[in-house]
Amino acid sequence: MLTIAPAAAANLLALNAAHERETSPLNAATLQHLLGQSWHLGLAGADGQDGFLIALDHGSDHPGINFQWFKARHKRFVYIDRVIVAATARGRGVARALYDELFRRAAAAAIPMIGCEVNSTPPNPASDAFHARLGFSECGRAALPGGDKQVRYLARATADWPG
Repeated sequence: MLTIAPAAAANLLALNAAHERETSPLNAATLQHLLGQSWHLGLAGADGQDGFLIALDHGSDHPGINFQWFKARHKRFVYIDRVIVAATARGRGVARALYDELFRRAAAAAIPMIGCEVNSTPPNPASDAFHARLGFSECGRAALPGGDKQVRYLARATADWPG
């Protein structure tokens, strides 16, 4: 189980609240549950004030729809549940550094691929462009319950990561 300092938890919750439209709501209890399921937590800046990345591996029993989509199709993988960079830290390579750390760890653990999802409705062009630059490819699509959100599933092999 991953644990974090209270200041880091507060920073993660504040960053997530500012980006709920792109990710999903998160409160203190759901953050602790998510961290309990997580394989990796990357923090940027003091206590994550510049950004964070939370990832789950194939062994998690996290019930999230998007995670379960990957689990139904892949034997070994790491799924990026959320990555958020503070507006004040954008353009400084923070997200890239968080991904580099994750890919190095996954490769060292012989996990062959990293997966994630990006909203197509509502659109998230910044995330689309970022993942395209990093060589992620679309591997599926889904309309999520509620009808107001659609996602594109993306994946990238760890073996040829340039980091």
